Amino acid sequence: MVLLPYRNKIMDKRFAHNLTWLPIFLIGLIAMFLGIVWCVHDEPWLLDKSPNEVLLQTSFDILFLDKINIGLPSYLTVIYRFFGLWLLTIGSLIIIYIYVTRLGTEIARNAIFIILFATLMGIYYLVFTYLPSSPLFSVLYILTLCLLCSIFFSKHLSD
Repeated sequence: MVLLPYRNKIMDKRFAHNLTWLPIFLIGLIAMFLGIVWCVHDEPWLLDKSPNEVLLQTSFDILFLDKINIGLPSYLTVIYRFFGLWLLTIGSLIIIYIYVTRLGTEIARNAIFIILFATLMGIYYLVFTYLPSSPLFSVLYILTLCLLCSIFFSKHLSD
């Protein structure tokens, strides 16, 4: 048992372990869900239409009117499906990593924490720099909260 400085002074190791792996598992599920959405949507670039149009400084309607851009919808569909497949793969790898390691050792926990932290920082940079009006901010904040929760409760585990 671990002593804590607040009301419930003792935290069960099992409880701390569950609150260590479960948020990371949730990150994997969210990544898989987003990947599936981007893979099956007919026009996936419309999922984040407004920030994309701000970045492009034109609307998709105007962009698709030019004869030179006749293949652009197909190209965007392929790019977004690839991105969806990437998210689906990353989410699956996170879930399998959690299943295999159970985050039972400090090295297993720290490895996934470092990778997820670096990935989230990169995503924050890209979103704040290029897509400041993105509707995905709430998802990004949820992912960050999950990571911080997992890191916090992992400190209450012994190796």
